[in-house]
Amino acid sequence: MLENPGILARRHRWASGGRRPGDTLAPVSGVSAVERDRIRIWLARWLLVLGAIGIGLACWSVIAGDGWRAGIASTATACALIAAGGLVTSSEAPADRVFASLVDRAFDAAVLGGIAWAYRLDEPWTAAGAVVALCSSFLAAYVRARGASLGYGVDEGVVTRVLRYGLVSGGLITDGLGWALWVLAVVMVLASVVRASQVAKEEWA
Repeated sequence: MLENPGILARRHRWASGGRRPGDTLAPVSGVSAVERDRIRIWLARWLLVLGAIGIGLACWSVIAGDGWRAGIASTATACALIAAGGLVTSSEAPADRVFASLVDRAFDAAVLGGIAWAYRLDEPWTAAGAVVALCSSFLAAYVRARGASLGYGVDEGVVTRVLRYGLVSGGLITDGLGWALWVLAVVMVLASVVRASQVAKEEWA
């Protein structure tokens, strides 16, 4: 009866003292890596769902005139979206990245749009800042998406997202919402310029 050549080879290594730890641990490591990736994607999806719910709560609170509650909901939503963005970036699922980008854009549309609507009569300065911040944020997102679709290395850094979420949430919790939104508008305009310059540099290089 012939024995499996793989068994004979392993016996030869064991007899000669050449056994490798990877001979028995490699299959286990491969399975654990797959399981970790599944857990990461599953966690990212649930964080995005919770973030979408938080966006709705923040928008409703803004329209209802409860800025403090809107700020708390916006802060919790920001934490969920930032964590989900880190998990989705490390995965290879295009659908998850599209969903994350969609929820991220929904944050700007719902929260900033709600602020513009709620403050349009009493504080037109704040409402105008929300509109300008919303437009500049979508412009920056368009430049990034367009550049990436054409093959240019244009990515949105974590710092930009933290600033965007932090300014909106901090402005809602405190009394400086108007100034926070205008600062956000300037930051997003600068982000658009920087991303466009990155495309130009890669094109001319």
